Amino acid sequence: MASLDRVLLSRAQKWTLVVSCLSVALVVASMAALYTALPDIAVATGATQTQLTWVVDGYTLALGCLVLPAGALGDRYGRRAVLIVGLGLFSLASAVPLLVSTPWWLIAARAAAGVGAAFVMPSTLSILTAGFSEQQRGRAVGIWAGVAGSGGLLGILGSGVLLAYWPWQSIFVGLTWVGVFLLLCAFTLPESRQENPPPIDVIGSVAVVFAIGLVVLAIIEVPARGWSDPVVLAGFGLGVVATAIFALWELRVDQPLLDVRFFARRGFGSGSFSVTIQFLVTFGIFLVLVQYLQLIFGYSPLGSALALAPMMVPLVLLSVVAPWMAARLGLRLMTVTGLLAIAAGFYFISRLALDSTYVDVLWPTLMMSAGLGLTAAPATAAIVADTAVEKHGVAAAVNDATREIGAAIGIAVAGSVLAAGYSRNIAPAMELLPPEARGPVTDSLAGALEVADRAGPAGRQLADFAKSAFLHGTEQSAIVLALIAAAGAAILLFWAPGRAPGTPDTGASGTLNEPTRNSRSRARR
Repeated sequence: MASLDRVLLSRAQKWTLVVSCLSVALVVASMAALYTALPDIAVATGATQTQLTWVVDGYTLALGCLVLPAGALGDRYGRRAVLIVGLGLFSLASAVPLLVSTPWWLIAARAAAGVGAAFVMPSTLSILTAGFSEQQRGRAVGIWAGVAGSGGLLGILGSGVLLAYWPWQSIFVGLTWVGVFLLLCAFTLPESRQENPPPIDVIGSVAVVFAIGLVVLAIIEVPARGWSDPVVLAGFGLGVVATAIFALWELRVDQPLLDVRFFARRGFGSGSFSVTIQFLVTFGIFLVLVQYLQLIFGYSPLGSALALAPMMVPLVLLSVVAPWMAARLGLRLMTVTGLLAIAAGFYFISRLALDSTYVDVLWPTLMMSAGLGLTAAPATAAIVADTAVEKHGVAAAVNDATREIGAAIGIAVAGSVLAAGYSRNIAPAMELLPPEARGPVTDSLAGALEVADRAGPAGRQLADFAKSAFLHGTEQSAIVLALIAAAGAAILLFWAPGRAPGTPDTGASGTLNEPTRNSRSRARR
C-alpha cells in the first residue's frame, strides 16, 4: 500500500502536471502555429519571403539561444518564478502584432515571445522532476514528453481552426489569452528551487548563447543562401569557435552552467542525441506535409491541420507507457525501434504520387508518430535520470535546446532539399513561359499554381508539371529525413544503454532503471 501511495498522484501534483503540460504545449505550438498563416501575413503586411522566414525562425532562434541560461536561473531563483516571468513576457509579446503589424515589428515580437518561451520550457519539466517522487517521475515525464511532442500538431490544428473563421491576427489573440490564463494558473503552483544554488556562470551563459545562436542562425539562412554562402560559413565557423570556448570554460570552472562531462554518460548523451534527431525529422516532415496537403490535395489550412491531427493519438498514448516499457526493455531497444519506425514512415511518404489518396498519407504518418511516441519520453527521462535533482533545471534546458536545434536543422534541411528538387525539375518549363511569369513559377509551387490559374485552360499543363516537380522535391526530402532517422538509429544501437542486468522492478512508475542514479552503474554500461 505504501508503494501504491508513492505512485498515485495527489490533487496538487495533478494540477502541477496539467499546468506544466499546457505551458509547454503552448510554447511548442507557437513554433508551428504560423505555418498556415504565412500567405495571409504576406498579403496583409507586404512581407518578403525572407521576412516571412524570420517571422517563424526569430522565435526559434531566441528560444534555442536562451533556454540553457533560463534553466540555470530557475534552479537558482525558483522555477515557478521563472515560469511566471516567461509566461508574462510571452503573453505581452504575442499581443504586439495586434497593435503593430509591419513585418519587422512582427519579427521583433516573435523574437521577444521566443525569449519568454525560453524561460517557460525548462521550468515546466524541472518543476515536475523536482516535485514528484522517483516512482512518480517516469509517468509524469512521459505525459510531458507526449504533450511536447504533439505541440507542433496542436499549433497547426489550432491555427487552422482560427483561420477558418477569422483573419491571421486571431492566432495572436489566441496565444495571448492562453498565455495570460496559464500565467494566472502558474501563481497557484508551489515554488521549486535548489537549496544551495551556485553562482550563475555568466561567461558560460554568454558563450552558449553565441554557440547556439550562430549555428542556428547559419542553419536558418541555408535555404535562402545555400550551404556555401559566406554568411552561412561564417555562422558555422564562429559557432564552432564559441562552442569550443564554452566547452573549455565549462571544464575549468568550479560551478559550470552545464558540465559537458554529462555528455560522456551514455544515458544523458544518447538521450540528447535522440531528442535532436526526433525533432529534426519531425519538424522537417511537417514543413513538407503541410505544403503537400494544401498544394497537391488542395486542402484548406484547417483541412490540412485536421488531416495531420490523427498523428497525436499514437504519439500521446505511447508516450504515457514508453517510460514503463523503457524500464523493462532498455533505452536502446526503444529508441532504435522508434527511429526505424520513423524512417519507414518517411520512406512510404516518399512514394506518394499525384494520384495518391489521403489514406496513402495517413498510415505512414501514423507509423511515424508511433515511432516518435516510443522514443520521445524515454530519451527525455534518460537525460533527467542521469543528472542530480539540483541540476534538473539545466537538464530540462538541455532537453529543450536539443529540440530547438533539431527543429531548426530539420526545417533547413527539408526546406533546402525540397526547394532544390522543385527548382531543378521545373527548369525545363521556364523557356516556354513569358519572362514576367518565370519568377513566381521558379519560386514555389504556390506561385506556379497562381500563374496557371491566370492562364485559364492553357495553364493546366503548367500546373501538372509544377506539381510533378514539387512531388519530386517532396520525395527527396522524405528520403533524406528517412536516412537521417535510420543513421540515428544505427548510432544509438551502439551508444544508448540497454536494460542493466538485475534492474529492480519499478512497478507502474515508469522510471528508468535504477543504475542510472550512480556513477558506478554508468561505468558498467
